[in-house]
Order: sequence, then structure tokens, then C-alpha cells
Amino acid sequence: MEIRPLEPEDGATLGRFLDRIPEGDRTFFKEDVDDNEVRAAWLRPGSTRTIVCGEDGAFVGSATVVPLQGWSSHVGEVRVIVDPDCRGRGVGRALARRALLVALELGLTKLVIEVVADQEPAIAMFRSLGFVPEALLTDHVRDQSGRLRDLMVLAHAVEESWGALNAAGITEAV
Repeated sequence: MEIRPLEPEDGATLGRFLDRIPEGDRTFFKEDVDDNEVRAAWLRPGSTRTIVCGEDGAFVGSATVVPLQGWSSHVGEVRVIVDPDCRGRGVGRALARRALLVALELGLTKLVIEVVADQEPAIAMFRSLGFVPEALLTDHVRDQSGRLRDLMVLAHAVEESWGALNAAGITEAV
């Protein structure tokens, strides 16, 4: 499993990965990933802080660190998406750990992630990495069937964890 930055020549591989992501999960990209202009923008050098996890010539996951603006310019939002066929294999954990390093590289001191509240394995994984629940937004997400679901916002104080990351052998940003 290789984790690296998204590169301009990754267009076809990125497209195949995005096409495998179910509609319900696509909302967490927060962009219309079916739009070719959005995909092209992701591939421009320096346009995003997206990292991808590759295996056997295919992408099996992605993580993006999006720095916020204005009074929240010290905060970044992390978005982690894993191919449904590859969940439960540590891909999301590896990408989230690397996202912490990307946040440090960008000078961010806090990361937040939004997770549908009933996705207990994802919440447990992020909590094991030092993310803590900060907010529960009731009936905030409407799923594909129209059912309203709660959204949990978890946060991570990135600088406080640098020593722990370093001790765990995670010392390189992408």
C-alpha cells in the first residue's frame, strides 16, 4: 500500500476510484466529483492537499486536508474516503495518520472531520488517532432514502500529537 500526493498524471486512476464510490459516500467529498472540471482541478499541481492510497495500480482511498479561511485559518477539514471493497483493512487509518502530517506541514493546529453518527467503526478509528467529539448535529444529513441522520464533528489538536506521531515512527509528510 503506497500513500502519496495526487499527481497530474493520475486522472484515469482517480476517475476509476471516484466512480467506485457509492452515491451516499460522495457527499463527504463536498464537491461534485462527477464534474470533469472538479476532477481536473484536483489534478492541478498545488491546487489541493489530496493524498491517495494505491494498491496494485488502483486507488483504494483518498484523504484531503482543506485549510479553512479567515478566523479559522488555523483549522483544516480532513475528508477521508475509502473504496467500500477495501474498508476494514487499515486504509482509512493510514490516510488519516498521513493527513495529520499534512496538517502540520500546512501550519494547521487543529483538524476536524465530519462523520455520520451511526458509523461507529469510523468514529472509533478517528478516536483512536486522537480525534475527540466536539459536536453532534441532529438530523443534519439526509441519506439516499430520505432518512435524516445525525452528523458528528470530531476534532484533533494536531500540534499536541506531534510527539506521539514521532514516537510512532510517523515522521514524514507527503
